Amino acid sequence: MIVKRMFVTLYYIRCLSIAIVYRTGRRYDSLRKNKLLKPVLKWVGGKRQLVDEIEKRLPKGGLYVEPFVGGGAILLNRQPQLARINDFNDELINVYKVIKDNPDKLLSVLKIHEKKNEEQGSEWYYEVRSRDREPEFKNMNDVDRAARIIYLNKTCFNGMFRVNSAGQLNVPYGRYKHPNIVNEIGIRALSNYLNESKIEIMCGDFADALIGLPKDAIVYLDPPYMPINETSSFTGYTQGGFGYDEQVRLRDECVKLREAGIFFLESNSDCPEIRDLYDGFKIETVSAKRSINSRGDRRGAVKEVLISG
Repeated sequence: MIVKRMFVTLYYIRCLSIAIVYRTGRRYDSLRKNKLLKPVLKWVGGKRQLVDEIEKRLPKGGLYVEPFVGGGAILLNRQPQLARINDFNDELINVYKVIKDNPDKLLSVLKIHEKKNEEQGSEWYYEVRSRDREPEFKNMNDVDRAARIIYLNKTCFNGMFRVNSAGQLNVPYGRYKHPNIVNEIGIRALSNYLNESKIEIMCGDFADALIGLPKDAIVYLDPPYMPINETSSFTGYTQGGFGYDEQVRLRDECVKLREAGIFFLESNSDCPEIRDLYDGFKIETVSAKRSINSRGDRRGAVKEVLISG
């Protein structure tokens, strides 16, 4: 109840701020950001470590577009009032939609998961994980699906979302002492943001999110990275992965954006294949810390590139 009252108060403050902007003509972007807005999910390739490097390269503009939104670190740091977000992972996009439309029901189901996890630990985890192997899974309602993904994300090994060739989650239990399964403040903050802003939520191919963009659009691309060797990179976010042909298709879309005069910034691996694909584009090298890897000796600083037209 206290949390709900706090968010009601924040909502009215937000409405007052918008009214002030309308009366004074100030840009909404200049208002103070909501510090409660953080990624709800830990996502492979998340950009929390590179937020400042990316943000300083993204100009102010109109429509903000993320065709590979993932955990949404850049979106939630930037907090645009007009945006289009997309991901091919339908379970991930369902989480965003449920947080927007049904936060109360979602939190209620997460509290059940939290209690079951405290009582049964890995036994409950593997029972929940196995549900996508059952015929009834396709009939699971959206709230239960979203709660399942959040619960598994908070309790699986190293927060890794990975599926096998059949599209089934296959990450082992993480054995955390106190996983943050019911992040009520974070979920309510994200729900408020998605409802107060004009955020179009799409689920599909990245190229679909780039159709019909205005010239002042700002596009940030964070695709599954090109593997730099046979084992060091990960593209198992969705059934089928994201291979070299997809990287070529993404490059072709970047060419179209450049020709249309639309600004884009892309993150990817610093490897010869990517540098060859983007020959003629602006390529900058940055260092990022990666904490999601099945092997501890492969976590740490890695070189990445930021590509723009």
